[in-house]
Amino acid sequence: MMTRKLTNWKRAALSLLALPLLLVGCGNDSQTKGGATPPAAQADYQQVTLSTGGHTITINEAPKRAVSLNQHTTEIMLALGLEDRMVGTAYMDDKILPEYEAKYAKIPVLADQYPSLEVLLGANPDFVYGRKSAFSDKALGSVKSLGEKGINGYVARGTEVSGVIPTMDVVYEDILNLGKIFDIKDRSEQLVDKLKQGIADTQKKVGDVKKPLRVAVYDAGDTAMFTASKTLQTHLIELAGGKNVFDDLDKSWTEVSWEEVVKRDPEVFVINEYDKPSAAEKIASLKKHPALQDVSAIKNDRFVILPLSDAFEGVRNVRAVETLAKGFYPDRFQ
Repeated sequence: MMTRKLTNWKRAALSLLALPLLLVGCGNDSQTKGGATPPAAQADYQQVTLSTGGHTITINEAPKRAVSLNQHTTEIMLALGLEDRMVGTAYMDDKILPEYEAKYAKIPVLADQYPSLEVLLGANPDFVYGRKSAFSDKALGSVKSLGEKGINGYVARGTEVSGVIPTMDVVYEDILNLGKIFDIKDRSEQLVDKLKQGIADTQKKVGDVKKPLRVAVYDAGDTAMFTASKTLQTHLIELAGGKNVFDDLDKSWTEVSWEEVVKRDPEVFVINEYDKPSAAEKIASLKKHPALQDVSAIKNDRFVILPLSDAFEGVRNVRAVETLAKGFYPDRFQ
C-alpha cells in the first residue's frame, strides 16, 4: 500500500516539474508560428527608412507578404528570388519571361489590371511595389494611406521622376533598395552587376558612335503621333547609340503633330509593340501616311520593333538595349 502511494506522489511531482518546460516550449512555438519575428532576427535586421511616393516609410523587418502591382516590378522581385514572400501580382503587359514562368505560376494573380483596394486588403499584404499610377486615388491610394492600413508601399523610382529623363541608375536604385528592404543585399548587388554587364556587352559591340542616329518612338496615333519623351525608353535609345528627336519635350508621353515629325526627320522609327494594332499594322500605317513620304526612316525602311514591356524599368532593359542596338547598327552584330 505504501509503495503505491509513493509511486503516485512521484508521478505528480514529475508532472509538476514537466509543466514549466511545456509552457516554455509552447511560448516559443507561438512566437515563431504566430507571425512575429524572433527577437534575434529583429536585432539582425537593419531598419530601412526611405522616401517614396511623396512619403517617408520605415521598415523594421523584412516583408513576408508582398504584392507586386506591375509586370516589370514582378519580374524584378522574381529575379531577386522573392517568390516565396509574394502573395499576389497584377497588371501583366504580356507573358512573363520564360525563366520566371515556374515561379510566377505559384503566385496568385489578384487582377488583370490594378486590383481594388478590397481585393488587395484580402491578400493581407505587408508590402506593395508598383508604378506611380498604382498609388493614385483612382487605383489603390497613396503610399501614406496604405501606410495607415499597416502596408508599406514602394513606388518604382523611374515612374516618379518628373521633368528629366530617367536613367538606368533609378532601376539599379530600386533593386538595391529592395535588397535592403528584404535583407538580401548580396542578391540585389549581383543582379545590378548582371544588368550593367549585359548593357556593357551590347555597347562594346556597337563601339564608338560619333553621330547617334535620329530616332522617333511611335507608340500610337492617327491624327497625331503619341510618342515618348522624358521616359526611360529615351535613355535606352541613347545607350543603344541613338537620340530621341523628341527628348526635349516637357512630358513623359505626349502627342506631336505629323508636321513636327517631318521637321525633325527621324532616321529610325521605334515601334512600341503591345495589344492592337500590331507592330506590323503600325508600320504599314506609317508607310502609307502621305505626310511622311520624305522622312528618312520611311524612305529607307528603317523600323525597330520593341515590346513595350521591355521599355519599362526592370530586368528586360538589357534586352531592350540589345534589340535597339541591333536595329540601329545591324552590321555590327553580324
